[in-house]
Amino acid sequence: MSPEYACEGYFSIKSDVFSFGVVVLETISGRRNSRTTVFEEGLNLLGHAWRLWYEDRGLEFIDPTLKESCNPTEVLKCIYLGLLCVQDDPVDRPTMPNVVLMLSSSNESTANQSLPKKPSFFSRSSSCEAASSSSQGGFSSINMITVSTVGR
Repeated sequence: MSPEYACEGYFSIKSDVFSFGVVVLETISGRRNSRTTVFEEGLNLLGHAWRLWYEDRGLEFIDPTLKESCNPTEVLKCIYLGLLCVQDDPVDRPTMPNVVLMLSSSNESTANQSLPKKPSFFSRSSSCEAASSSSQGGFSSINMITVSTVGR
């Protein structure tokens, strides 16, 4: 669940992008992103993925049952894309059409993309407090792009 939806109840086109990124990282690692899964220094799955990728140890993130049958370059590309999708700020996340384009294109085309920012490693309540203090009054969405309305 995207931080803006979990904390503020705001849903946008970037909320699905966040969820897609989580699923990609869970699939590659063979682990779930949950409160019960804690890695070194109390990191969640997203923080663990980012740290390994940032330290150029991304291949350590791969589920051992997949290591022998996968293309390491393609998996690193997927980790990178997954990390772009789980950025805390929806503005920093790509759109799904851009994700599809990056997945279907050569590795050189992703080299010019921005680097994923370090995800917040706070508890769920701390992340929500930070998100709500950074939202601007008067808008119905953190990213000021869409507004969710239930019913008519």
